[in-house]
Amino acid sequence: MTGLFITLEGIDGAGKSTHVDYLAHRFAAAGRTVVRTREPGGTAVGERIRELVLDHAMDVLAETLLIFSARAQHLHEVVRPALAAGSVVLCDRFTDATFAYQCGGRGVPEPSVEALAALTHGDLAPDLTLLFDTDASIARARVVARSAADRFEREDLAFFERVRARYLAQARREPGRFCVLDGGRSIAEVQASIERVIARHVG
Repeated sequence: MTGLFITLEGIDGAGKSTHVDYLAHRFAAAGRTVVRTREPGGTAVGERIRELVLDHAMDVLAETLLIFSARAQHLHEVVRPALAAGSVVLCDRFTDATFAYQCGGRGVPEPSVEALAALTHGDLAPDLTLLFDTDASIARARVVARSAADRFEREDLAFFERVRARYLAQARREPGRFCVLDGGRSIAEVQASIERVIARHVG
């Protein structure tokens, strides 16, 4: 059975993490082996890098390189083996997040991230990307209500708006891969939309 690579994207507070369980149960019920993972992270090395990236102030280039370092290990250790085994890989963020956060949010030149992406994963791209879109002010309010926010979540509203705009621009560039879902709707409504998307793209 062919592996399936599905990524979940969106600004912090868009609600994407809520729906990973739904997707995992949906594919498991269909008899598929499911691998749930996240970026940065997903491996012992990646989780250590995640701690650095989320909790320590650093130069934006260092931040970007660390994220791709974690991604390289993640692909080697988790994603590629799972896809080769025919599993469904559900990944919370992938390279689209780097374009959105580091290029859109931080101002890293797009060619730099494109070059790192080519070096790190070549022509491997998600089969389907679910973009959970929410008004930046609503998403930021959700983040602020959390007890412990990381340094990305503590960014101002303008940062969130730039990241959101970049995500939506990416979705317009690749409409065949992206499906934009309204993260401001109820959980039941969003999951009904997910089911329609999965049925249309995967079966």
